[in-house]
Amino acid sequence: MIRVVLADDHQLLRQGLRRLLEEERDIQVVGEADDGIEVQHLVQALQPDVVLMDVDMKGVDGISATREIARQWPNVRVVVLSMYTQEGHVFQALQAGAVGYVIKSAGADQVLAAVRAARHGGSVIAPNLASKVVAEFRRMALKLDVEDGIGWLSDTEMNLLQNLAAGYSNKEIAGRLGFAESTVKNRLSTLFLKLGVTDRTQAAIYAIRHGLAPLDRTEVLSS
Repeated sequence: MIRVVLADDHQLLRQGLRRLLEEERDIQVVGEADDGIEVQHLVQALQPDVVLMDVDMKGVDGISATREIARQWPNVRVVVLSMYTQEGHVFQALQAGAVGYVIKSAGADQVLAAVRAARHGGSVIAPNLASKVVAEFRRMALKLDVEDGIGWLSDTEMNLLQNLAAGYSNKEIAGRLGFAESTVKNRLSTLFLKLGVTDRTQAAIYAIRHGLAPLDRTEVLSS
């Protein structure tokens, strides 16, 4: 069961979210807050799996509350649910520790997917914002010195990383690079060790932060 806390200063929206979430057999709303201080108290008391967090709230705002939750209760995953579509708000949320960013006008399926992804260690960014976020990370990466670890990657490892960051599965990568699927799995394990990451999501984020991820699948080489 995914235990969720709702944080939004609009009661009608919270009620709608509660109804949406509690129609799902694997989700339970365990608390509601209408400001950034109250949601922190609820997180401390209830230790939920996921917080659906608004940005604009009275008193302490959602970004500040997200930052404190990420610092004090790192096992609690925050998904920001906001009306703002500017990439600056997305960056602030991600830098504060949010693992997802969904627009309030999104469909129910997107909200549910974000909650489930957050619970299982994944991340969801509104599709209309994702390309902007990737592009900005690439731009920022050009200002940074590349970490020594990237220089240790072979051409094959670099290609593996780019295909992974583009969203291809192990089976798809194997077909594109002419490897057995088991070979891809083993080489990715070695790659994760080199990069100091533990899973595909962290490896993809690493690629994005260092300007190695393609903006879309068409940019990825298949050999």
